[in-house]
Amino acid sequence: MIDCDNKKINNLQLPQKDIEKERAALESFIKSDRTVRELKRAIAVRMAIKGKLYHEISKIWRVSKIFIGYWKKQFKTKGIAGIRLGHKGSKGALTSLHKTEVIEGLKNKEYWDFDEGVTYLEREFGVSHKSKQSYYELLSLAKIVWKKTQKIHPKSEPELVKKEGIN
Repeated sequence: MIDCDNKKINNLQLPQKDIEKERAALESFIKSDRTVRELKRAIAVRMAIKGKLYHEISKIWRVSKIFIGYWKKQFKTKGIAGIRLGHKGSKGALTSLHKTEVIEGLKNKEYWDFDEGVTYLEREFGVSHKSKQSYYELLSLAKIVWKKTQKIHPKSEPELVKKEGIN
């Protein structure tokens, strides 16, 4: 629980009943499973609310005074939502259902030509990746090795090893 008197926390300029609610929400937020960035923001805000000086908080957390003021203001205006990370990552090109369908299809087929796989994704799901890495990740999820292979391992034939100079 935040150990502060109402004068200090009221520098948030909230009605009395909202102060208690926000204090409890902040404590709950800090105790929950948060990212390091969110936790740093929340603890810096809590310290500022408790009356700790910005330059002390700045030294402890190695953040700027502007950082502290900014996140305190975000908390004041938006509550806990203001401290949360805003960026949630980009939306994948394939839905999880479609991705599962593609992976199962990859597993069920004996041989895939890379271009055939690209065409399949475009035709069936309207997905075209800019980078080959996205296709490689699908193959990896399907546990398919896409590296070039040889029919016979050269190390299994000692004469070929000597001839090729393979160690």
